[in-house]
Amino acid sequence: MEILVYIPKQTPRINYIFRQICGRILGFKVRFCTKVEDFIAFDGVKFSYAKKRLGNEVFVQKFGLLDEQGINDLNFSVGDWNGLPAFFRISAESDLPFDIFSASFYLLTRYEEYQPHVKNDVDSYPVEESLAHENDFLNQPVVDLWAYRLKAILEEKFPDIKFPKRRFKSEFLIGVSESFAHRHRGVVRFIGASFRDFFQFKLKSIYDRFKTLTRIQKDPYDIYDELIDFAKSNKLKLDFFFQLSNYSRYSKSISYNKRIYHKLIKSMGDYGDLGLLPGFEALSSFNILTKEKIRWESIVNRNLEKVLVKNYPLNFPEGYLNFNKLEISKDFSMGYQQNIGFRAGTCSSFQFYDLNLEQVSGLIIQPYVLNGNALKGRDIYKMIEEMKSLKKTVKSVDGRMNFVFENSDFADKYSKNAIFAMIKEMI
Repeated sequence: MEILVYIPKQTPRINYIFRQICGRILGFKVRFCTKVEDFIAFDGVKFSYAKKRLGNEVFVQKFGLLDEQGINDLNFSVGDWNGLPAFFRISAESDLPFDIFSASFYLLTRYEEYQPHVKNDVDSYPVEESLAHENDFLNQPVVDLWAYRLKAILEEKFPDIKFPKRRFKSEFLIGVSESFAHRHRGVVRFIGASFRDFFQFKLKSIYDRFKTLTRIQKDPYDIYDELIDFAKSNKLKLDFFFQLSNYSRYSKSISYNKRIYHKLIKSMGDYGDLGLLPGFEALSSFNILTKEKIRWESIVNRNLEKVLVKNYPLNFPEGYLNFNKLEISKDFSMGYQQNIGFRAGTCSSFQFYDLNLEQVSGLIIQPYVLNGNALKGRDIYKMIEEMKSLKKTVKSVDGRMNFVFENSDFADKYSKNAIFAMIKEMI
């Protein structure tokens, strides 16, 4: 299905956001028209995006952000639109009280993250400074909710219009930064870790390490068989992301050269897609990221398509620029590590738009709603009700929910059972 949209002038920003809202979310093709007479003569489904209404068409007045270039200081306030937050307000002449396309562009491009801010040691951009957190809509996929209201307006104006149906989907991603807690680390590291725990009075840790190495108990991070059995019994797919960094203060896993590690990676590829978990240094060094990509591809014997940043600062936008340079096609890092919700205001995948160059990249961003780090120190069973409410909202716009966990999240029996219970509710 095709919809004609009148715009006075075509810009890269307009192309980008219209193809996201109208194409990826609502599922119809957009044909732009810059001649008034051609637009008026068209007899099909159409609407205009301009400063003034042309006739009796559906009209969205533009705020002006999509005609600009670069990053500018924007002064605006957030209001209410029948229960939804809205900003970039426009005149009453418009069929929408705010510019849905400019507002969506602001959120999806992470416009605010290009503005000066004090970085933190988790997400780089502090959630407390985000527009969504300040105005209490972090837990709403507002871009999708806005789009579906636009859809309702178009359906009212054009009763014969048929929108394609999306399907709600949940996806579960498992990061592996430390493949084993104790095993396969070598004698020197065993002795060093034991001495460290002794001087820190962590006697239970020494005891657990000894029991693991003598095969009295299973390595606490070796939960791969349980994950696979759970996935099979619940008919879901798990994707695994493995870290292949050099040993450092940030990377404590076994060597990426070990055969047992290669065997583990390949075996998990039988049950889901595989991706790379870039190391801390790789997120600020293109050369190191390139090395880790080459290591991954030599083990898996295929081109790397997926990456996930779970525990380190995202390094936005430089990290995404490097992913794009290496022709990595999908990223799953867009979210707040310690807060539930939608960092980019959407539960739909979208392309990375570089505001510095005003260019759309080939990198597709798949945002997550929950990182396992947000569960630490909280009652997971109590959080299930909160997640069920979130799921209901996402299902109302036929969106998707991505959940990011780590193998170490399942090491504790209570946490493992609680996370499994949550996943069952989210399927």
